[in-house]
Amino acid sequence: MALEVAVKAAAGAPDVLGDCPFSQRVLLTLEEKKVQYILHLINISDKPKWFLEVNPEGKVPVVKFDDKWVSDSDVIVVILEEKFPEPPLVTPSEFASVGSKIFSTFVTFLKSKDPTDGSEQALLTELKALDEHLKEHGPYVAGEKVTAVDLSLAPKLYHLDVALAHFKKWTVPEDLTHFLNYKKLLFSRESFEKTKAEEKYVIAGWEPKVNP
Repeated sequence: MALEVAVKAAAGAPDVLGDCPFSQRVLLTLEEKKVQYILHLINISDKPKWFLEVNPEGKVPVVKFDDKWVSDSDVIVVILEEKFPEPPLVTPSEFASVGSKIFSTFVTFLKSKDPTDGSEQALLTELKALDEHLKEHGPYVAGEKVTAVDLSLAPKLYHLDVALAHFKKWTVPEDLTHFLNYKKLLFSRESFEKTKAEEKYVIAGWEPKVNP
């Protein structure tokens, strides 16, 4: 039986998959585990009544497990791992927090209007740390196989790529070769190709946050 999954629709295009990185993380997990699912695209600015009835907080993503809608991508991926253990995607605990500060430092740099505030340097520090980790343990965070931490990072790195190129004309330094190779590996996975938002919707999603 297919799982029901509700994720963000694209801004201005309610029938198109949206740019939420946490929604994509859940979809990536479902794709990697080959779990059948029914997709509900939720227009965030005009949420359907049925959705608010089953999920009063109105958050996405949510997945229906045994008649109960569950939110929070962290919780969802744990349940998916329990219910669908093959292929296993558990990240060894010592690697579980690798790269965990990249998204927040990216957002700070993206919104920054002051080139001297250190936000670019903070992001570079995080990217270099991941590059060093991958040099030692790669090609994925936990070695040869993709795990949950990679599926959490992949959508965030995609947002980083698209948004910084568009709003800041900024790209990742070429000397971070292990990081760039990692990104290429992630973005070329079939599951990623299938679940990523179009670049224009990623840009539209960040626009109000960058230029309020």
